[in-house]
Amino acid sequence: MPSNNPEQLRHILQTVKTIALVGASEKTNRPSHDVMAYLQAHGYRVIPVNPRLAGQQLLGETVYADLSALPEPVDMVDLFLAPERTDAVIDQAIGLTIPVVWMQIGVINEDGAARAETAGLTVVMDRCPKQEIPRLGIPPVAERT
Repeated sequence: MPSNNPEQLRHILQTVKTIALVGASEKTNRPSHDVMAYLQAHGYRVIPVNPRLAGQQLLGETVYADLSALPEPVDMVDLFLAPERTDAVIDQAIGLTIPVVWMQIGVINEDGAARAETAGLTVVMDRCPKQEIPRLGIPPVAERT
């Protein structure tokens, strides 16, 4: 069962430094764009992932086609995808042993979550880090190092 309890969320958000944001959008009115900008402002390194935008720049970062194309390891993958499009990304995260799979509000994939947890990954589902950070009082990354 995905771990959405406050203490686990606090631990994740205080230890993660680099996040792959899958489903990143160049459209400023999209939630993924807003969340990426918020996480960057809070001190996280956010690497956008979107095959349609691969090679372009988004909020100062190069966009990659998928998780396997990332230039460095990440601590968490944040999914802004329709639930039926998450299986392949979850399986990639398992293969790359990305420690945390975070599915945004409305992104629910019980089978994918179970596969990731069986593989030893931590899963958060139906939550948004932009909402959880202020709710849990998580300080910016620079204040934690």
